[in-house]
Amino acid sequence: MSSGEDIRADRLKNLELLHLAGMEAYPVATERDIDAATFANTFEDFLSSARQATIAGRVMSKRGQGGIVFADLFDGTGKVQVVFQKDDFSGGAALFDLFSDVTDVGDFIQVTGTAYKTNRGHNSLKAASWKMLAKSLAPIPDQWFGLKDEEALLRERYLSILLDEELRAMFERRARFWSAIREFLHTRGFLEVETPVLENSPGGADARPFITKHNALDMEVYLRISLELWQKRLLVAGFPKVFEIGRIFRNEGQSREHAQDYTALETYEAFSDMKKGMEFTKELYRYIVNAVYGKYTFQIGDHTVDFADEWPLVDFCESSNVHRERGDSSSA
Repeated sequence: MSSGEDIRADRLKNLELLHLAGMEAYPVATERDIDAATFANTFEDFLSSARQATIAGRVMSKRGQGGIVFADLFDGTGKVQVVFQKDDFSGGAALFDLFSDVTDVGDFIQVTGTAYKTNRGHNSLKAASWKMLAKSLAPIPDQWFGLKDEEALLRERYLSILLDEELRAMFERRARFWSAIREFLHTRGFLEVETPVLENSPGGADARPFITKHNALDMEVYLRISLELWQKRLLVAGFPKVFEIGRIFRNEGQSREHAQDYTALETYEAFSDMKKGMEFTKELYRYIVNAVYGKYTFQIGDHTVDFADEWPLVDFCESSNVHRERGDSSSA
């Protein structure tokens, strides 16, 4: 058998051992009463009160042998180190041995215990009892070395996110980015709208559309290439401020910096003009960077960019003429 098949066979044996011990491998409920982040933030309170906590998460690492085993549990909010000590494991030696023998990295488990500082001062949960929540039959990549194959990183994005804290943080920043935009626009009286994705005539931009078949109407339709035209019609309908955050599709080349489908923002405001729009854009960018990063100054390559500073007004036509006179082809 291949190494992957060997691992699966070993985990199936552990699954059988769970059944023989009378423990469900995939129970329908958990008694978790606190998440990892909250436990970490209130650790001193749990430590002083000796109050029990029940956490749940995926086993990211497992180490130790004999009478003491350490495991790191991750539940999406944070990690908690759990300490299993056989000599004072209130669940009994049999339950301790079952954990030691049948749990694998990747399993989801539930642990009940009390706050505990190790000899090295590491905040932990000292386990009193545990149960399996979902037995993993396939391994996850090593926590420290992760995925190295570039294609696997992209095709199995969920594993890359699980193992790469910075990549996970990027997804969280992206969520805050769109949330900040919505907050900014809502507080300024903009109405969020949702317009059709399928159109019988693509417009609003110059791009090659994706074409599909509408079976009920027996006609070709197009995935939208822009959010523009429907929002302009909503201005005609009498809504003075509208915006949409939505997916658009362009059936053209793709690269690391150019996806064929992506999320775009478009806003439209009646009784406004270019100068008001410039001020609006500046305020929007400042609001976003402060909400997402908590600062206004960034180092981008060799450039220091301060969004709170005055924004210089550059005439595009004049700037283009200067570049052409210098022979700078990059301005094209």
